[in-house]
This record gives sequence, C-alpha cells and structure tokens, in this order.
Amino acid sequence: MSYTLPPTREHPTAEPRTIYSVASGDLRLSANTKCWPTQEAFEGDVTRAASGFGWSVKRAHGVDPEKGHGFIDSQRLGIEVFRDIPKDAPVVVVDAVWQYSHHVLAGLRSHEGPILIVANWAGDFPGLVGLLNLTGSLTKAGIVYSSLWSKDFTDEWALGKFEEWLTTGSITHDTSHVRDLPSLDESSDEVGLGRALARELLEDKAIIGIFDEGCMGMYNAIIDDELLNAIGIYKERLSQSALLAEMNRVSDDEAAAAKACLDEAGLTFHFGEDEETELTPAQVHSQLKMYIAALRMGDDFGVDAIGIQYQQGLKDMVPASDLAEGLLNNVSRPPVRSRDGARELYAGAPLPHFNEVDEGVAVDALITNRIWTAMGLDPANTLHDVRWGEEYDGEFVWVFEISGSVPASHNGGYDKSYSMRQPAMFFPLGGGTLSGVSKPGEIVWSRVFVEGGELHVDLGRGHVVDLPAEETQRRLDATDPQWPIMHAVLDGVSRDQMMARHKANHAQVVYAPDAETADKAVLAKAAFFAELGVHVHLAGDVAI
Repeated sequence: MSYTLPPTREHPTAEPRTIYSVASGDLRLSANTKCWPTQEAFEGDVTRAASGFGWSVKRAHGVDPEKGHGFIDSQRLGIEVFRDIPKDAPVVVVDAVWQYSHHVLAGLRSHEGPILIVANWAGDFPGLVGLLNLTGSLTKAGIVYSSLWSKDFTDEWALGKFEEWLTTGSITHDTSHVRDLPSLDESSDEVGLGRALARELLEDKAIIGIFDEGCMGMYNAIIDDELLNAIGIYKERLSQSALLAEMNRVSDDEAAAAKACLDEAGLTFHFGEDEETELTPAQVHSQLKMYIAALRMGDDFGVDAIGIQYQQGLKDMVPASDLAEGLLNNVSRPPVRSRDGARELYAGAPLPHFNEVDEGVAVDALITNRIWTAMGLDPANTLHDVRWGEEYDGEFVWVFEISGSVPASHNGGYDKSYSMRQPAMFFPLGGGTLSGVSKPGEIVWSRVFVEGGELHVDLGRGHVVDLPAEETQRRLDATDPQWPIMHAVLDGVSRDQMMARHKANHAQVVYAPDAETADKAVLAKAAFFAELGVHVHLAGDVAI
C-alpha cells in the first residue's frame, strides 16, 4: 500500500551577521493601522542600532498594502512567517504597540536561535505592556529569551545591552532586588493569620468565574486547572453570550436605580451626544445592566471572584465592561438584589473582578481580599498595566494604568472619580470608565505567575505619590487620558530591575492605611502563599 507523504521541508539557511525581525500586532485592524507608523519608526531605530555594530536586520514578513500595516495579526500568519526564518538565526521581536503574544508563540516555541524582545520606552504607544506580556508568556512556556527597552536605541545603556546580545546571544540584567522568602517567625500573628486562611482555602475551596478564557492572546494569564486545584481554587467556565442574555433580563428600572446611586455618591459622567465618539447615557445604562447581570450570575454559581473578557466578542455587542468591573471591586457600590428581590447579593463586600480574565490576577485578588478583610482593612484591589514611567523629584514614578476601571476607594471615593468614553479605536460601542487619580499612600504590589510548570508570586512594597496636577495631566496625555492612573513608586526596585524581572503586563495593587500595617499585611500574604505551596519571592524593600 502506498501513502501520500508530506514533502520534506527544507529550512532556509541563516545569513551571516543578520537578525531576522518580526512584529507581533493586535487582532483589531483599527489598532494595527493607527499604530503602524509608530511601529515602523521604531523598527528603523532598531535597524540603525544593529548596523552600528556591523549587523543587518532582515524583516521576516512584509507590509500588507490592503490592510495598511506590517504586523503579524493572527496565529496562522505567525506560524507561516516563522517557517521562512532559519531555525538557528537570531530573531528580534520588535514591540512598539500592544501585541497578541499567541501570534508569535508557536514560532518562538520551536525556534532554536537567540531570541530578543525589544520595546520602545514610551507612554503613547504601549510597547512596554506588549513586551511584558510576551516575556511573561515565554517564561510560562519555558522559552529562553532576552529582553530590552529603549526610547530610540541611542542611549548608552541600551546599546551596550544590545551589543551584549549580538555578541553572546543573551542579556544579563540586574535582578538582585529579588530574594526568596526566608523562614518565617511562627509566633507572628500575621504568619498565623496567613497560614490559617490558606488552610481554610484548601479545605473549603473557592470558585473563580471566567467569562471566556484567553483574552487578547495573553497566554501567561491562563493557569492550568491542575495548578489552581492544588491550591483550592476551581474554575467555573461561563459564556459571555450567557452574560449578554442575562443583561437583557435586567430591567431598565434596576439599571436606572444603580445610576441614581452613583449620582448620589458623586461620580462624574462626562456625557456627550455622539455615540461614535462620546459617552452617552445609553452606553452607561447598558454597562449597569452588565454590572447587575454579572453579580446575579456570580451568585448563581457561587463564585468568589469573577472575570469578564470583553475583548473580543462583547466589544461588538455592548459597551465596555470597565464601569462594571470597577464597581465590582469596590466595597461601596450600588446594591444589587436577587431576581426575586429577596436578597442583596454580596452585600457590603466586593465581588473581586480580575480584569481581562487574567487568572494570575484572580488568584491574587482572591487571596488579597481574604487577608485584608480579615485584618479589617479595605480589601479593594486591582490590577494595573505596567505602562511607562519617568523620574520625578528624585524618584522613579511609574505610570500604572488599567483600561478604564479601578475601585473608587483607590481614588478617594466616587466623588473624586469620573467616567469618560473609552477610545473608539479599541471600543467601537463606547462605554464609560471608572477613572481617577489614585490617592497617595502605602501599597502592597504583587504578581502571580507560572514558571517551570509551578506557581510563583513576587511580593513588593511601594507607595503612591501625589504629583502636581499639571504633571499628572502630562502623564495622562502621554498615555490614555480616559484611564485611571496611579503614580506608583516601587520601594527598592529600579526601572530596569522591574522590567527585567516582572512576568506580566499586569501588576496587582492594594492599599494599607500606613507603612506599619502594609508591612504586616504583606507578611500575612507571604505566609498565605507559602502555606499553599506557591514559590514566594520578595522584590525590593520588603520588611520580612
């Protein structure tokens, strides 16, 4: 019997002193076309830097004239592009924008040559956010890589690191700010609290409700059930179509009552009339139906935390999920009753929401909520994008931003918060944010991630500074002025240490009333994670 065998594939041969570059992009055409000029300019910076060391850069894929950009915009295209890259050639992934990591993950998994991920140090286009998601994804996948960032690859530090990679195939960054958790004082009240809460979680278990998985190509944001189940957490997989159906069952009167509650609390809505470009009451009305629907579905399934993907499907069906997400994470929020009106759902407490269904955030939010609640503290916590940053008055102050939703208590209350229309490029049907400037104070920051097939967490301390209004506005204008902003200083962690170590585009933050309480809370959190068997790492100045 004869069989039809696939043809033997001949792999191309690497050209000497040649780097092959790829550009992973968005899935949304509107984003790719708008961001393409910035990407093209930054690729030119990388090419000029390489030529200064006697190397050439060969783009591994062309510009599509019909689409109007040169991004890899699908997983299939990424697989096809990597077929034509020599297996042992040095590859650089150039990120000047947000990108979907799964577009290039398949090709990078099987690539045998040195891999470098580079991003532009800029606020207006989130290449840094894209880089951190891709490197976090590569860490989870066990793929060896190097990473680098620069405004335009003319600074001495970046050029030196680039030359290091060209010479050796890798870059060594300073990560001396990270240390493993030492032995804990078992007589400490906070250690006892953390261990007791961990044992309770293992015994009684918890459920995280997931409205569709795998948002925006974030492979690093998916944690396998085997890892979650081992720490007492189980997934309830929910459909966003079911959320849409539940929204349609929420009455107009219920949504109007939630809006009246927010008006009374002082939340400012920046309304206009043009649905295409401005926030309208109808958009907010839909968002409040989503808020009510999410709580009812959470109650139906008994979830302890919930995550809405929104991108991609819901963005073409209803306004943004962000206002609902911010409300869910706050202790004080419009009351929602069961369908029969008999019960208030999750009364007097948040239903922790993990934005963009980031399951590392889900684990962190759940555990943080339990510790802070047990300590009598405000348990409102949220993720932020590690977006960008610059020095101010002798400190490196990060711009932490998330797409439109923080708990109002982080801003000092609803009366210090506002809602603006989400950018039309990403959110065609609009919808309001829950935005503001995060209040000054002490924070605990963290990230749960997967490495070597096991769960890890980095824990750090920091503080939020109060910048002058004009500096805050400058930073907002340099990023996304519609979104909430946190002026974060990470204690004992430099800019480059953070970028070199952090395993995600997201960082989790929670406030404490003072430094002493924050130190106690981070100790309890470390004990909680350690009792679960998670590898705990301390980042920067942490008093443990």
